[in-house]
Amino acid sequence: MTDPRTTVVVITHNRRPELLRTLDRLAQLPEEPEVIVVDNASTDSTADAVARHHPSVRLLRPGRNLGAVGRNLAVREVCTPYVAFCDDDSWWAPGSLSGAADLLDRHPALATVTARILVEPEGTEDPITEELRNSPVPGPRWLTGPALGSFLAAATVLRADAFRAAGGFHPRLWLGGEEELLAADLAAAGWWLVYADHLTIHHHPSRVRDATLRRAHGIRNTLWFTWLRRPARPALRRTAHLARSVPRDLVSVRAFAEAAAALPWVVRERRVLPRAAEARLRALEEAQRHSSARRYVG
Repeated sequence: MTDPRTTVVVITHNRRPELLRTLDRLAQLPEEPEVIVVDNASTDSTADAVARHHPSVRLLRPGRNLGAVGRNLAVREVCTPYVAFCDDDSWWAPGSLSGAADLLDRHPALATVTARILVEPEGTEDPITEELRNSPVPGPRWLTGPALGSFLAAATVLRADAFRAAGGFHPRLWLGGEEELLAADLAAAGWWLVYADHLTIHHHPSRVRDATLRRAHGIRNTLWFTWLRRPARPALRRTAHLARSVPRDLVSVRAFAEAAAALPWVVRERRVLPRAAEARLRALEEAQRHSSARRYVG
């Protein structure tokens, strides 16, 4: 069942045990994908451990923590038509990479395929899966599953050329809800995003994470995306909703302040989405407003 169509890209920072577990799982896949690891300046000997335990893995060491942009660095090296992202605490189920590649082969207007997420060690569905399954975004008849307005990087296989043409992940966003801007730019270019319920990725959440920093970046990046791509009225409406809905604490205040401080840059780079792409986002807003799960962003 070896399948040469997809390369797996993993970014990591100071999570050596989790990364080695993920690489062990990926090495057992029947597809035998090429794997590229971007070590975002770990200080726990991650790179040495990868070289020692998984010598066939291609290891990139940028020398600093690039966040999500580490994926851009890896995709430049990808020679396969498709690239699958996963985090250092997640791994693809056997057959899922081939299943996603089959969908991308079959539908040339499809840019991303997002899988259902099982949370380990219990093997229960992540609550966001139900929202993906019931996405309200309207899609063309040929689409094999629910159309999406965004995607979750750690559970998605992408068309590598589409990723590159859209510019990959924006370096300003770093990490935390960074997918929404890229997803919107893919939609603006005419690409479709889909959820595939028959594909699976496993996520064993790492205990080594700064949840406070991730929340701050998620709020900031949501604001930046909204101001960069949404028309004035929806942008104001979403900004107001976010101000009402985030926790009223110092983390949120700092996130709003950091976002506002970048307004000169936002104004320079602002490019409103075409009507069709904006319509997909409007279809999502009501569902996101009442979400009890992790949101598509932040």
